[in-house]
Amino acid sequence: MIKTLQPAIRPGSPMFSSGPCTKHPGWSLHLLDTTHLGRSHRAKGAKAEIARAINRTRELLAIPDDYRIGIVPASDTGAFEMAMWSLLGPRGVDILSWESFGSGWVSDAVMQLKIPDIRVMNAEYGKLPDLAASNPNRDCVFVWNGTTSGVRVPDADWISPHREGLTLCDATSAVFAQDLDWDKLDAVTFSWQKVLGGEAQHGMLILSPRAVERLETHTPAWPLPKVFRLVKDGKLDEAIFSGSTINTPSMLCISDYHSALDWAEASGGLAGLMARANANAGVICEWVSRTPWINFLSDDPRLRSNTSVCLRFSAPEIGSLDDARQSIFAKSIVSILESEGVAYDIGAYRDAPPGLRIWCGSTVESDDLKALTSWIDWAYPVALTQIFDET
Repeated sequence: MIKTLQPAIRPGSPMFSSGPCTKHPGWSLHLLDTTHLGRSHRAKGAKAEIARAINRTRELLAIPDDYRIGIVPASDTGAFEMAMWSLLGPRGVDILSWESFGSGWVSDAVMQLKIPDIRVMNAEYGKLPDLAASNPNRDCVFVWNGTTSGVRVPDADWISPHREGLTLCDATSAVFAQDLDWDKLDAVTFSWQKVLGGEAQHGMLILSPRAVERLETHTPAWPLPKVFRLVKDGKLDEAIFSGSTINTPSMLCISDYHSALDWAEASGGLAGLMARANANAGVICEWVSRTPWINFLSDDPRLRSNTSVCLRFSAPEIGSLDDARQSIFAKSIVSILESEGVAYDIGAYRDAPPGLRIWCGSTVESDDLKALTSWIDWAYPVALTQIFDET
C-alpha cells in the first residue's frame, strides 16, 4: 500500500550533493571579503590572502611544518594529475582502484603516461583491494575515500614508515572529515568544493620532503604542461607554496575558502568537523538499521565512508529486476524527492551500482538528514508502485 501522507518536516536545506557540497551553515555572500576583487593576484594584499589560506590549511589539518602546501589549477583533478605527471616514473607503480576516480588514475598512468611497470589492484564497488599487497619499494597511487563507492581505507597502517616509494593520495572527500596520517603520505590533493563546501576549480597540493626530493632529482620522460611545472632550474619552485600561484586564481573563491575556514575553526576545528561528519553518517546508519529495503553498498562497517554515503536497495522485489530497471527505480526515487524540493543530487554515481548517494560531511545538518530519511521512506513505495505498474 502506498504511503500517501507526506512527512510533516522538510529538510532545512535540500542540498545533499557529494560535490560540490552544500555551503557551511550560516554561509552568505555578505560574509565574503571583496577587497581584492579586480586586483592582480600578485598584488601584495592578494598574495597575502593566498598565503594566509595556505597557512590556515596547515594549522587546521595539523600538516607537518616541513610539508609544502600549494594552491594549483583545476580542482582536485588538476592537483592529482600534477602529482602523477611530476612524480611518477623512476619506480614501479602500484595503483589501488575500487571506484570510478581510482580507475581514472589507472587509465591515466597506463594510457597517457604509459609507465611500463604498473600493477593494478582492483576491487568491485563496496570493497577494497588487498592493501597489504602493495609493495613499499614501489610508488603507490590510491584514493583515501571513494566518493562514488562510499568506501574508504580504514587507516594508514598498511603503509610502511620505511617505504622507498612515494604514496600519492587523492583525499578530496576525506580531508577535514577523516584522520589522515600525514607521515605516511607523500603527495596529497583535495579541492575546496568537497568537504568544506567551497567553490570549485582550485586544488590543493601537499608534498612531503620525500616528494620534494623526487621532484628535484627526477626528470619525467614526458613533456609537462606549464600548469604542471613545480620545478625551476632543478629546484622546487618555492614561490608556488608561499602564495604565488602558477596561474590566476579567483580571489572571490579564496575569500569563500576563508569563510569556510572561519566556520570550521568556530565549529571545533578538525575534531569538530570529524565529529559532525560521524554524527551525520550515524543518522543514516540508524535509519538503515531499521529499514529492511535499504543497505550500505559496503558490507564492512570499517570501510564505510562518513562523507559520501552510498546505499543500495536490498528488497527482494528490487533484486528481481534487471540492472536497467533497478537504475530506473533508483532514479525515480531521486526524481520524486527533487520534484518535492526536499533532496537534490542524491542519485548513485553513473558508473556505480543503482542506489542512492547522500553527502554527510560536516556542512550538512543532522536534522536535515533525519528529515530526508522520512521523505525517502515516503518516496519508496511510490516509486515501487510506478516501476511494477510499468512492468
